[in-house]
Amino acid sequence: MANSGLQLLGFVLAFVGFVGLIASTSMPEWKASSYAGDNIVTALAIYEGLWMSCASQSTGQVQCKWFDSLLQLSAIVQTTRALMILGIFLGFFAILIASLGMKCTTCFADDKQKKSRIATIGGAVFITAGLSALVATSWYGQRIAQDFYNPFTPTNTKFEFGMALFIGWGAATLCILGGAFLCSSLCSKGRQAGSQQYPKTKAMPPGGKDYV
Repeated sequence: MANSGLQLLGFVLAFVGFVGLIASTSMPEWKASSYAGDNIVTALAIYEGLWMSCASQSTGQVQCKWFDSLLQLSAIVQTTRALMILGIFLGFFAILIASLGMKCTTCFADDKQKKSRIATIGGAVFITAGLSALVATSWYGQRIAQDFYNPFTPTNTKFEFGMALFIGWGAATLCILGGAFLCSSLCSKGRQAGSQQYPKTKAMPPGGKDYV
């Protein structure tokens, strides 16, 4: 029962992380304009994501524009796009694989060892998806911090971490944690099987007497 609960907890955490990856990738607030050290009060806030840039005015009006050309984008944006999309695809396949190996499903119900191995494979794919997203978000955040602390960067062109970046970090962590729980179910299965093996005793001869 405890093993089933661990599997279910891992699957739920990983699934929530998968939804977070989709939300983070589609959001335009990967980095937000920063005016730290600037005495000029501005009524315009600029946000940039992986697909578009937006400008928000103090009146509440928001205008967004899709990036015109893929070739004009920087290498960091293109690589981050690829890693996040890779993480989403891996997460989708991990859901399908882990669903087959869950104890609460009827697939491969006659072979519990095979179900545990399938669930472990799904957990490993979840971990890979989380690592892909973690590398993408960390690299993108490192570039934001590098440009922010660059003394040659004008103050009005500096950016800070956006909401989508924090969501991406949290989603990647959930995918890795949930995948680890799914993988640990096989280890628990192996320990339980090993604990049920008893040492063989010496067979007694007929008559109930033990001869040397």
